[in-house]
Amino acid sequence: MKLLILHGPNLNLSGQRETLYGSETMEDINELLRRHAEQEGVELRFVQSNHEGTLIDELHRARADGFDGVIFNPGGLTFYSYALRDALTAVDLATVEVHLSNLHQREAFRHHSILAAVCVGQVMGFRGQSYVLGLQGLIGFLRDKAGGA
Repeated sequence: MKLLILHGPNLNLSGQRETLYGSETMEDINELLRRHAEQEGVELRFVQSNHEGTLIDELHRARADGFDGVIFNPGGLTFYSYALRDALTAVDLATVEVHLSNLHQREAFRHHSILAAVCVGQVMGFRGQSYVLGLQGLIGFLRDKAGGA
């Protein structure tokens, strides 16, 4: 099983931003995911970009490279990027949307993700653990879909 871990805008500053996001750096989160993936026999590719087009290109590349799914923290693009929504629909890869903070405890404009409806699940509010929970959920989802393989 191959999964893309896609970090959106400003996630390269994780660990340096507001405390509501937690103290883990993006590399801390990636290392945590590596350890969990290794235990599950899952291959990961990590990409971070502050540019919407690059994120779209990476989704297209994941499909072309035969990836099975995506763990995606789209950051601020969550609330307005119809281009990312279209890309997720086009590549048809099982995707879990993750967020470090609980969007429903934040400003009203953050309460609605336009991407959630095209994702198989959503995990938020557990800081870096949101990614791990998303990874565990996606692995289980994909294995169930494949008949327990």
